[in-house]
Amino acid sequence: MKMKLGLIYGGKSAEHNVSLQTALAVINALDMSKFDIHPIYIKEDGEWVRGKALNAPVKEVSSLRLQGNGDVISPVSLNSDLFPATVAEQDKIDVIFPLLHGPNGEDGTVQGLLELLNIPYVGNGVLASAAGMDKVVMKNLFAQAGLAQADYVSFIKSDYDQSPETACEEIEKRLGYPCFVKPANLGSSVGINKCQDRPSLEAAIKEAFEYDRKVIIEEAITGREIEIAVVGNDQPQCSVVGEIAPKKEFYDYKAKYEDGDTDLIIPGNVTATEYEMIKEMAIASFKAIDGSGLVRADFFLTEDGRALINEVNTMPGFTPYSMFPLMWKHTGLEYAQLIEKLVDLALERYEQKQQIKHSF
Repeated sequence: MKMKLGLIYGGKSAEHNVSLQTALAVINALDMSKFDIHPIYIKEDGEWVRGKALNAPVKEVSSLRLQGNGDVISPVSLNSDLFPATVAEQDKIDVIFPLLHGPNGEDGTVQGLLELLNIPYVGNGVLASAAGMDKVVMKNLFAQAGLAQADYVSFIKSDYDQSPETACEEIEKRLGYPCFVKPANLGSSVGINKCQDRPSLEAAIKEAFEYDRKVIIEEAITGREIEIAVVGNDQPQCSVVGEIAPKKEFYDYKAKYEDGDTDLIIPGNVTATEYEMIKEMAIASFKAIDGSGLVRADFFLTEDGRALINEVNTMPGFTPYSMFPLMWKHTGLEYAQLIEKLVDLALERYEQKQQIKHSF
């Protein structure tokens, strides 16, 4: 029998459109002789819409918005065992793949819902998703694990607003210029700016606070941008590394998702020693956040051979420009095989949890 795979995408996030692109790529890569694909679209206002099972590839992102082609649902209807009156048995979903980026999806909120509904799901759990989304918490965990990283400071909006001058002075004294300003809880390079002076710093902080109540400011590191993909549960494995060579000043949203104006070098040109160092740090970062399923770990590799971890992404994109599936492809795992492996890992983790629950 085919597995009923639910794909949750969209979401209440600035990365809504990124999620749609990821969903399109995943749907068109799946082997429909093995899966019944059930699209579940979260609209930008938070409304959930469930579409009919797909039996053919999807050509346009616009069709994934399910306008007039789906039923508004309550999320609790996804589990017919807990809520038998809400969904027909033949529509029961076996496993969920949350293809959500950013807050209200990648941050542990949807993962918590799926835990309560007792539905297996692909990817990281509540803790890892939340820690991976909040860059400040993530970097604090990395520091606790002894991982080398760039220096940083952070502010919540109410504290910054009390004394912007003092905050900027602290940033200049501790980090200097250039530096990077980012919303603490966002991804896909949304709201990120490189600052060269006080006016650009103040403007960047103002913009970052439009996306989040907390911002992080990081020192600029001179080095190559190296990424590595991690897959697994208790025994994670790493892909080959990839290198980001943006033609612009840094790898921003447009370069990632729109114009492809970036060279993606896979495998990246690193020595065997550098690769082992990056792999070891990637696995350590995965374990530091208690990861499961997948992460993409991003590093800076300096001219003197030091590796500094920048961040992990607990739900990296699966677009044609995305590094995560491309790195696994060069490692020997094709896109469809990668998705199937992630589904298997989700079921493995679910069975482990069931055994623990039933051991008391």
